[in-house]
Amino acid sequence: MTATLTRVDVTPAASVKRRRRAPGWLAVLPLLAFVAVAFGVPALAMLNGAFTVKNQTTGATSYTTANLTDSLQGAYLTALLGSVKLSAVSAFIATVLGLPLAQAVVTSRFRALREAVLTASGVLANFGGVPLAFAFVATLGNSGVLTRHLGLTDKGWSLYSFWGLVIVYLYFLIPLMVLTITPALDGLRSQWREAARNNGATNLQYWQHVALPVLLPSLLGGFVLLFGSAFAAYATAAAMVGSSIPLVTLQIADAISGNVLVGQENVALALSLDMVLIAGLVMAVYLPLQRRSARWLA
Repeated sequence: MTATLTRVDVTPAASVKRRRRAPGWLAVLPLLAFVAVAFGVPALAMLNGAFTVKNQTTGATSYTTANLTDSLQGAYLTALLGSVKLSAVSAFIATVLGLPLAQAVVTSRFRALREAVLTASGVLANFGGVPLAFAFVATLGNSGVLTRHLGLTDKGWSLYSFWGLVIVYLYFLIPLMVLTITPALDGLRSQWREAARNNGATNLQYWQHVALPVLLPSLLGGFVLLFGSAFAAYATAAAMVGSSIPLVTLQIADAISGNVLVGQENVALALSLDMVLIAGLVMAVYLPLQRRSARWLA
């Protein structure tokens, strides 16, 4: 009799829990449908095209790895390596410069200054594309204001070069680094600095043995995030340097516009797949670093 009553009491409770969970899953369905359409369909189309080659004589299509092989040879490989080099150098410099800037903001006694810098960083981190390229061309281009007044052309300066593009990328990467590393700097506890001082450590020793080891996962995570942001940038480089500097995003644009050999129309999709794989590797490094940093600074 008791067992029967217990079974009767538990079953309705379980059904109530199932009814409560159902609306939560239903609320997620529109988001899942959007992700499937906006990201899943293009991803499948990219995968299909990257492994598809069309016979120009018969018009038949076949699956092969020829597109991927071509994307890792010649000018395509040079462009891929050029993008990796540009992204790595820009991200490294932005990480080195962004850390002390963020530290100055965090330790500032003026709250208005902190809020102003963080707000400006949020705006500048998303300022790119053709407007950014035009601003730098007007300022540091061959006929730019600073170029003429400082005589930079006579000193060998050229904005339309690798290092010129690095400087332009730093314009939005440094603010992004400030936004990324500021929460980690806020997580450094004042007790750690006080304990280091009580044990006779200098400010340099505190940063060398306490702060930087704790911040290292966040710094590496920020570097990876900046690398991904620079690696995916297209409009700024396209408006500034065109095809004078080999970049994979510019090669994809040329391939999409039809500037490829006959039978290699899907090389652009193979290059896109290469970028996705590199971005996947970047995220595979970034996520564990982010979790480790959260554990230290919680």
